[in-house]
Amino acid sequence: MGCPYKRDPYPLYERMRDGGPVHRVLFPSGVTAWLVTGYEAAHAALGDDRLGKNHDLGNDRWRARASIMPEPQHSQLQVHLLHQDPPRHTRMRRFVSDAFAPRRVEQLRSRMQELADRLVDALPAAGPADLVAGFAARFPFQVLAEVIGLPAELAARFDRDWGKVVQPVGPTDPGRPRYEARLHGLQSYIAEVVAHKREHWDDDLLSRLVVARDRRELTQKELDSMIFQLLVAGQEPVTNQITTALIALLRHPDQLVRLRDEPELLPRAVEELLRYDSAFELTTWRFFGKDSDLHGTEVPAGDSVIVSLCAANRDPRRFKDPETLDLDRSPNPHLAFGHGIHFCPGAALARAKLQIALGTLLTRLPGLCLAVQDEDLEWIPAVLGRGTDRLPVGYDRRL
Repeated sequence: MGCPYKRDPYPLYERMRDGGPVHRVLFPSGVTAWLVTGYEAAHAALGDDRLGKNHDLGNDRWRARASIMPEPQHSQLQVHLLHQDPPRHTRMRRFVSDAFAPRRVEQLRSRMQELADRLVDALPAAGPADLVAGFAARFPFQVLAEVIGLPAELAARFDRDWGKVVQPVGPTDPGRPRYEARLHGLQSYIAEVVAHKREHWDDDLLSRLVVARDRRELTQKELDSMIFQLLVAGQEPVTNQITTALIALLRHPDQLVRLRDEPELLPRAVEELLRYDSAFELTTWRFFGKDSDLHGTEVPAGDSVIVSLCAANRDPRRFKDPETLDLDRSPNPHLAFGHGIHFCPGAALARAKLQIALGTLLTRLPGLCLAVQDEDLEWIPAVLGRGTDRLPVGYDRRL
């Protein structure tokens, strides 16, 4: 817990992997969970159909301390794909698959490039600048809005602070009132989106979800939860991944220069940057329905099982020289987007956004460097994710 850990969790993960694949750990909320750290164990756990995602599987010990949303928001906004098991998960996922299909993403690349260039055009002519406020916090959401059909007037009113609802705090935390205010604000916003789409239908994902609700193919809670997941999961993780990727490159200036000079390396480089420091550090909860063996450890029914994607992606038993940022690494079977039925449906879009974001920033901001000391970077305190809320950089000029 705390800033030193968030700055660099990898030495701890190395010690944990050396000690075995499963560890009993304490989260800041007071929840005691079972953490999976090795690649082989993580890959197996992500595909283990004994492990369910539905919160109803959690036992009373977990429920008493878990930092989950209060009612009524928990019931109304947590019925999304990440917290469902088949067959409900299968039914719900089919509504979003086409919108994020690779062929659809490729058709949008030129538009994504336009959006990225427009944001860089608005940056100062020379550094310093904060690349989170000026680019990383805005580009992913602008792309997402076009992909899902969020109208410009509503997109402009989305408050990025609402995205922090995925950083929940416990009932006794002094930040709980502000957290609940974010929830109320986001829930009201989702209701506006639904009302707008019902009145102004178009051939887009949001409209199709509203129609599915009206045809009773989705419940109201499923509709609201899926929109919640789209707005939050489609924004904040990519924002954070842009920051982790840029920080990795700024710490390896020779690799930054090479990637700038050889843009054809971008697809492979993005895979390595995803492996090297994933914005999804840990997965969300999983539960056994009955007492079960997990790689030699007996886990009680309803205890939470968490998989460390970052620890798995630095496992030397799967990746040669895992602490090395190797832009030529291939194959690269990282787990940054998960594995199994809960593999991120927006992976193709996220990859394209990262390629365009990094390619644009490296090309158009020559001399890119950190404008603060590395140790002064402030990492977000989120339990499950990695990234920074600010990324002050310098550069020679804006091309």
